[in-house]
Amino acid sequence: MSNAITSVLVANRGEIACRVFTTCKKMGLRTVAVYSDPDADAPHVRMADSAVALPGSTSAETYLRPEKIIAAARSAGADAIHPGYGFLSENAEFAEAVAAAGLVWIGPPAAAITAMGSKVNAKELMASAGVPVLTDIDPDSVTEADLPLLIKASAGGGGRGMRIVRELGELADAVAAARREAESAFGDPTVFCEPYIERGHHIEVQVMADEHGTVWAVGERECSIQRRHQKVIEEAPAPLVERVGGDMRERLFAAARAAVESIGYRGAGTVEFLADAGSGASGSDDVADAGSAASGSDDDRRDGKFFFLETNTRLQVEHPVTELTTGIDLVEWQIRVAEGEALPAEEPATNGHAIEVRLYAEDPAHDWQPQSGTVTTIDLPASARFEQLDRPGVRVDSGIADGSEISTYYDPMLAKVISWAPTRARAAAMLARSLADAKIHGLVTNRDMLVNTLRDETFASGDTDTAYLDTVGLDVLSAPLASDDDVRVAAVAAALAQSAANRGGARVLGSLPSGWRNIASDYQSKRYVTASGEEVDARYRIGRRGVDLPDLADSVVESIAADVVTISTAGVTRRYEVSVVGAAGASGAMGDASVNVDWPGASVALTRVPRYTDPSAQERPGSLLAPMPGSVIRVAVAEGDTVTAGQPLLWLEAMKMEHTIAAPSDGVVSVLAVEEGRQLSVGDVLAVITEAE
Repeated sequence: MSNAITSVLVANRGEIACRVFTTCKKMGLRTVAVYSDPDADAPHVRMADSAVALPGSTSAETYLRPEKIIAAARSAGADAIHPGYGFLSENAEFAEAVAAAGLVWIGPPAAAITAMGSKVNAKELMASAGVPVLTDIDPDSVTEADLPLLIKASAGGGGRGMRIVRELGELADAVAAARREAESAFGDPTVFCEPYIERGHHIEVQVMADEHGTVWAVGERECSIQRRHQKVIEEAPAPLVERVGGDMRERLFAAARAAVESIGYRGAGTVEFLADAGSGASGSDDVADAGSAASGSDDDRRDGKFFFLETNTRLQVEHPVTELTTGIDLVEWQIRVAEGEALPAEEPATNGHAIEVRLYAEDPAHDWQPQSGTVTTIDLPASARFEQLDRPGVRVDSGIADGSEISTYYDPMLAKVISWAPTRARAAAMLARSLADAKIHGLVTNRDMLVNTLRDETFASGDTDTAYLDTVGLDVLSAPLASDDDVRVAAVAAALAQSAANRGGARVLGSLPSGWRNIASDYQSKRYVTASGEEVDARYRIGRRGVDLPDLADSVVESIAADVVTISTAGVTRRYEVSVVGAAGASGAMGDASVNVDWPGASVALTRVPRYTDPSAQERPGSLLAPMPGSVIRVAVAEGDTVTAGQPLLWLEAMKMEHTIAAPSDGVVSVLAVEEGRQLSVGDVLAVITEAE
């Protein structure tokens, strides 16, 4: 059957919409975007040939409304719909509705989506197909012997609805929280339990199948480095598979093909497995036995065992690493298969190594708190955008641009940054350098954590299991790239740049910076606060002999301009690029403006401390403030309650995840300022905890 496609509507937003549009334009197809109210000026809207508004702000009002999406396709003259990932991409009813509307669905058959839509049913199907699985446990029948457990949402993925339970007393609350989160993210509160493997490896196989019976296993990926069960770094080929060797790759590919053949699959998909590192891995005996029994290998084989996790019936976020190591465009093949084209008989070969990191607006050092607000500048050094690389380099897939607003309604991912090189070591080095040199202003991100990870010795060894972040230590990995000495020099650069800016319009001696004196005078002093709350003073004196820096004896100022200050420290010269976000006051003072200082390999965001403070802005002692914007979904205390440090007080939902707000100290809830359903902004007072009398 042939389904000629001329115009594609992408039922999604952000980076994935831009990614699909890139391929559509290359294929000569027209493109249609849809957008919610917060996305009205988003890059994916500007990139499309035409766009249709979906009135509303939340996903439930917009991107999760099949009838609105299909109506948009009809009004814009699209003849096909690509769902991207997330939202309705694995919704069988939506796939059926698209076909019923006479449109081409660029995805797998609805029956295949249904078969894999429930993880509980999917495991039963995979077991009957000979794919290794791990037994499910009913939450109502859990005993001490079953611990530790992993609670999972049956209908979704991306870490939402997941909870680890190590004590039986925690089970009821964890199940309830998982159900709430699953209902919010996927519209289905069903959850199940399975044994939790502390140090497994997350391995997945990219598949592509056509309607003529050909099934490709397009290489494997490793996605073991995760936070909150969400992937942070992905790479291809999988270091574990490379290290184990033998026939592990062939067995993975065979299991993946068997999985999709058993459900009559068509299009792009991913079969995910939890794998064993080998006989030396802790807590892996059960995995090894399960994998051995199901894969038909000898029972005494101890290395490279794996078992089925789920099948994602859509394109994966991490698909670029497969594209760069195989040279194929997976989105193009999705479209060609949807048109009825047959895949070549020979599977694509792999070449080199690719690593992808997910750049998020979040603060790893503070429990991964998601951030919202305006991205004033985002400049990621890259050799390509959404495209293949014909030589070693870095690719960026992003739906964010300067001025983009990161709202509380959607995932806080800013970009995927992907490197490709002949070797893993070179790919990691190139990716780390590109991230370290990036200019990202306006929000706290996980950039420094990503760079530290890519340069970590354990990562370099390739031995990165799902416990990697805890093993190495988040305090180590989230450490700023800029040292304390770097920050002091950057603060001086910011102060000197401001002095030059303040004199930029002077009609008399305009070339001299502010604070210049013909004779010796007192030091100028400006105080800044870093994103982590550390204060740093910049003291300097400008005279006939140059700039005197009393706190930086080894540093010499070479040149000063409003946007660039050149400073040599211990004989090493660097250019510090300075940019200011926020209006200055009438006197020229920065007030609470944000100052970003970038130099090769690091950067720092500073906030100028005003000379005089507003008494009305002072916090009441004991105030507990909202660390992120979101809505209150549950309150566990009342005014007058006595609480202890670490006790949960309330729960917020932000960006489709639940976040627990705990008591910072022992005391009494003297003020409770919120109730369920209230929408919060960063800094809103939640409660006041006072010492018990």
